[in-house]
Amino acid sequence: MSRATLLTGIGELVTLDPQHDGPLGVVADAALLTVDGRVEWTGPASAAPREDADEVLDARGAAVIPGFVDSHTHLVFGGDRSAEFEARMAGRPYSAGGIRSTVAATRAASDDGLRARLAGFVAELHAQGTTTFEIKSGYGLTVDDEARILRLAREVTEETTFLGAHVVPAEFADDPDAYVDVVTGPMLDACAPHARWVDVFCERGAFSVEQSRRVLTAGAERGLGVRVHASQLAPGDGVALAVELDAASVDHCTYLTDADVERLAASETVATLLPGVEFSTRQPYPDARRLIDAGVSVALASDCNPGSSFTSSLPFCIAVAVRDMGMTVAEALRAATLGGALALRRSDVGHLRRGARADYAVLDAPSHVHLAYRPGVPLIARTHRATP
Repeated sequence: MSRATLLTGIGELVTLDPQHDGPLGVVADAALLTVDGRVEWTGPASAAPREDADEVLDARGAAVIPGFVDSHTHLVFGGDRSAEFEARMAGRPYSAGGIRSTVAATRAASDDGLRARLAGFVAELHAQGTTTFEIKSGYGLTVDDEARILRLAREVTEETTFLGAHVVPAEFADDPDAYVDVVTGPMLDACAPHARWVDVFCERGAFSVEQSRRVLTAGAERGLGVRVHASQLAPGDGVALAVELDAASVDHCTYLTDADVERLAASETVATLLPGVEFSTRQPYPDARRLIDAGVSVALASDCNPGSSFTSSLPFCIAVAVRDMGMTVAEALRAATLGGALALRRSDVGHLRRGARADYAVLDAPSHVHLAYRPGVPLIARTHRATP
């Protein structure tokens, strides 16, 4: 039997549906009808089809937004790097090498320990309005440990990414190409069944563009979609490689050339910006205004990880993006919802159009603007996730 639920009394409903007003598809004094976990109707509460509802709920004037889509996280790991953060805040610059300390701690952790910690992070995400999220591997860097991370991640999300090419582990420091052989051979064999995506950290101190191409091409040949970490620490060839390989997203994009921006604007590749990283490393923030004005599709994600961005809060990322990256509140909210969905090549999440998953967040606020207007305040009153 189908079950229909009507959420009415919504002070402001953000649908991202072009049939409604403005860039966010906002409906004032609104209602939302869902049937069996899918959006059936949105519009003014005065026109709501009450007769079709089995259950009627009252939002009491609150704003309702689509659930956030966090398209870049690293949630399966062991250990703690708070001392590294403290030292960095005292003046030591960030480099990718700190990843190896998390690798050691993750290898030493039990499955149950990693699973329990992951459950805590997932609860954090849900409490802050995130309903869809991606998880990368990359803290095992052995065949068995990378496969283990992805198996655990697959228990909580379908959006899993093989990132064996995160950094070169210490045991291959003198022969990184030999490690790439492992990544593209036995490690990929073990991990591909548990992953939807393949990713690589194409950056000085991590993997060269030639090594990155090998990894991404091998993953694509196994049926995995392509994602890329690039231009976090300096300009490089990672963006060009991502566009060439039709990557769903290229993430970080802190240092971009004019040619990079032109390539992205002419492609379907989403530029995923990670403001938590710049907040936590004191690097310059990426120029979101430049990308948006050029016509590039932009997403915001948390990059939740223990080294460079230990936050799971997309409301926080929205506030930082508005204050420091040249985004309007509407642009930042769109990037954290529909932008994240585009970065995962999903059409069923990140909006509240008819047929979408009924994933939404009820704010303890009358307007979505409060997400940036009241930074650091827990404004998510309730997160609703449709049953798969």
